[in-house]
Amino acid sequence: MKKILFFIAAAILCFSAIAQQSPEERLKELNIELGEVSEPVANYIKWRQVGNLLFLAGDGSDIKGKLGQDLSVEEGYEAARKTGIEILTTLKAACGDLSRIKQFVKVRGMVNCTPDFYDQPKVINGFSDLMVEIFGEKGKHARAAVGHCSLPSNIAVEIEVVVELTD
Repeated sequence: MKKILFFIAAAILCFSAIAQQSPEERLKELNIELGEVSEPVANYIKWRQVGNLLFLAGDGSDIKGKLGQDLSVEEGYEAARKTGIEILTTLKAACGDLSRIKQFVKVRGMVNCTPDFYDQPKVINGFSDLMVEIFGEKGKHARAAVGHCSLPSNIAVEIEVVVELTD
């Protein structure tokens, strides 16, 4: 029982530490560097702010292939995590300071996969886990993780996001 209580207390302390750090401090601690925002590949914009909501266009990483054929669940998880870093880059450009993010509202994760692949949630966890690592409770979100027979440029994962900003 003492071990369980110790682990619960350690988890609470760790989670409290994450909540007190800024997202930029967490990125630095995790050795994650944000690059430049990529240009849209077609006739759209990368984000649109409506009131306190920021809507991001779908984004992906350079990992290509189809889950259930070319890529394992672990490789898909990594693709979703890398997509998360791309999204953080866009979020920083859109709002100037990641500390302005009040909470993640909705995430739609699209997985390029075979018809018999059923682990889309495990793949998109790569994104969700990263957001919670960086933002703590604010990084939790409502989510859909769905399979698609193809995605643009054969990317493995595409994710779109809605966040609420502080005033």
